[in-house]
Amino acid sequence: MQGMLTVFGTVAVSVMLIAYWQEARSKWFVLLFAAASAATATYSAMVEAYPILGVEALWTLVALIRFWKRREREAAAGLGG
Repeated sequence: MQGMLTVFGTVAVSVMLIAYWQEARSKWFVLLFAAASAATATYSAMVEAYPILGVEALWTLVALIRFWKRREREAAAGLGG
C-alpha cells in the first residue's frame, strides 16, 4: 500500500509541474493544475503532512480562480477552446 501511495503522490506532483509549465498554452492546463493540486493535497492528507495539505488546498483554490477569470476573459474576447 505504501508503494502505491508513493506512486500516487509522484504522479500528482509530476502532473502539477507539467500543467504549470504549459499554462500559457491553454486555460485547460490551468484547470489541470488545479486538479493536480487537489490530488497532491489528498496525498498530503493521506501521509499526514498537514502543512503541505494546507498549501496545496490554497494552490487549488488560486488555480480555480485563475481558470475562471481566464475563461471569462477569453469568452469576452471571443476566443474559443
